[in-house]
Amino acid sequence: MRNSYPISIDVLFNNINNSNPTSLEKLQLRAVELLILNRKVIELLPVTLRPWCRVANLRNNIIVLETANASWMMRLRYEQTQLVYTIRAKILPSLSSIDIKIKPSLAIIGKLPIKHNNSSLLPSNKILKQKPRILSLQSAKLIRHVAAHSEGKLQSLLERLAKLARDSTDLTYHSSNNCF
Repeated sequence: MRNSYPISIDVLFNNINNSNPTSLEKLQLRAVELLILNRKVIELLPVTLRPWCRVANLRNNIIVLETANASWMMRLRYEQTQLVYTIRAKILPSLSSIDIKIKPSLAIIGKLPIKHNNSSLLPSNKILKQKPRILSLQSAKLIRHVAAHSEGKLQSLLERLAKLARDSTDLTYHSSNNCF
C-alpha cells in the first residue's frame, strides 16, 4: 500500500540527500535557469523592446523568445543578428540561433503597459474604462420583429437581447453619472 499522507512541498524541493534529483527538482532548476537567462537577455535588448519580450525556452542551443505582437516581432527580427552575436559573446557561447514566437497574452493590461500613439507608455496598473453599449429602442423593435419570425432558442435569445434596449431618459441618466 502506498503512503497516503501529505508531504510538504519543501521536502520535495529540498531532497538534498538523494544523489538522483527528482523530476520536481529538475523542473525547479530549469525554471531558475530560464529566469536567469531571461534577465540577462532582457538587459541586452534595446529599452523599447524590453517590456514586450521574454525568454520562453532554451532547447538545442536555440533561445525561444516570445513577444506581444507582430510589430514587436519585426522589431526583434531587425535586432536578431546583433542579439545573437552579443549573447554568444556575453552569455551563451554555444547559441546557434534565436526563434521568435508571438504570444498575445503578453500585451494584456496588467501584465505589460500598452503603448498609445507611439508617444508614451501607460502605467500597467491603470485600468481603461469602456463605454457601456446601449441598444436603441428602434434596434430593439427590429430585433423583436426578427424574433417573431424565428423559432426556439434563437427566438428566446433575440427577445432577451431586445429587452436590453434603453430609452432616451436612461441615456441622460448614464451621461449624468459619468458612465461615458
